[in-house]
Amino acid sequence: MRIDLVSIFPDYFGPLDLSLAGKARAAGLLEVTTHDLRSWTRDRHHTVDDTPYGGGAGMVMKPEPWGAALDALAPPGADQPRLLVMTPSGRRFDQRLAEELAAEPWLVFACGRYEGIDQRVVDDAAQRMRVDEVSIGDYVLNGGEVAALVVIEAVVRLLPGFMGNPESLREESHATGAGGGLLEYPVYTKPPQWRGRSVPDVLLSGHHGNVARWRRDQAIRRTAQRRPDLIAGQDPGDWDRHDQQVLEAWRAEEAGD
Repeated sequence: MRIDLVSIFPDYFGPLDLSLAGKARAAGLLEVTTHDLRSWTRDRHHTVDDTPYGGGAGMVMKPEPWGAALDALAPPGADQPRLLVMTPSGRRFDQRLAEELAAEPWLVFACGRYEGIDQRVVDDAAQRMRVDEVSIGDYVLNGGEVAALVVIEAVVRLLPGFMGNPESLREESHATGAGGGLLEYPVYTKPPQWRGRSVPDVLLSGHHGNVARWRRDQAIRRTAQRRPDLIAGQDPGDWDRHDQQVLEAWRAEEAGD
C-alpha cells in the first residue's frame, strides 16, 4: 500500500517509523511519504490560511496550496488515489471503514488545521478521485495529523503479512463477520494468582470449547454494559440460544440493581 500525507507539520508522522508500521515499511509492505503543504505556496511567507468569508473566528486553509499539492501527487488523467480529509465534521471512522480502506492500493491524507480546508478543495478533488471526509470521534483536535495516524494504524494492521499472527485479528473488539461486532473479552496471563486475584478457572482448564464459550459470554456481557449500541446492531441470525440467554441474564442482573 502507498500512503501520502500532506500537512504543515510533516514531522508529526515520525511514529510511523516505529513498531510494526516501521517493520512493514522496511519490508516494503508499506510505502509512506510525507509532504509539507508549504512547499506548494507561492509567497515569501509560505501562507496557507486566510480569514473566512462570511466572518467568524479562526482561519481557513487556502485552496491554492492544496490544489497544487493534489495536482502534483495525482495529476489529472493519471492513476488516482483515495483521498481522506481528516475533519471532525466527517464520516465516523470505524472498523468497517478500516477494512474497506485496507483494500485500497493508494491513500492520500489531507491534514487540515485551523477551521479546516476550503470546501472547494474537496469538491474539486471529488471530480477525479474518491474523497472521504473522515472523523475519528465526536471531539475536536488541533489538526488532522493525530487523526490520520489513528486511521493509518487501524488500516495497515489489516494488510496481508502485516501481523505476525493474522488469527489475532479475528477476536479483537469490533472485528466484523459472523459472530463479530462485539468488544473483546477480558484477557489474562501468568501468574495465575496476583494480589489476591485469580485467573478464571475455565482459562486454566485446557478445554478449548469451554474457553471459547466463556470468552463469547464475556464479550456479550462487556458489550452490553459498555456499548449497548453495538448490541442493538447485532444480526439475530448470528446469535444462538445460549447467546440470547447470556444477554437476558445480564439484563436481569442490571434490572435487579
